[in-house]
Amino acid sequence: MLKTIQERIASITLPLRIITAQEAASECAGNDGVLIDVREPGECQNQPSESAINFPRGVLEMKMAEKFPDAAKPVYLHCASGVRAKLAAEQLALMGYENVSVITCPVIDICKHFPE
Repeated sequence: MLKTIQERIASITLPLRIITAQEAASECAGNDGVLIDVREPGECQNQPSESAINFPRGVLEMKMAEKFPDAAKPVYLHCASGVRAKLAAEQLALMGYENVSVITCPVIDICKHFPE
């Protein structure tokens, strides 16, 4: 039986840390964290978050392991609605990343709290 996206998100058993854009920006300023946008490139072109690195969900695991091999690196994930960011956080935690946070707010809030 297929699951709805809501059921899939509810089935995530790992604890996900959900924070605001303001909290993430404050933490990143002090912990050398990285902001990752998991939206597709076309979405990023239409509504960019200039401070974020764009690693779409389809290549996230490969790109993260290549660019950020330190499992303790603070990682802050965002997308358009929070759904892909939550799925991405689950995958990164399963890979061994220890400090993953999900930002669930509109992209405009990301841009406001993470100026270029």
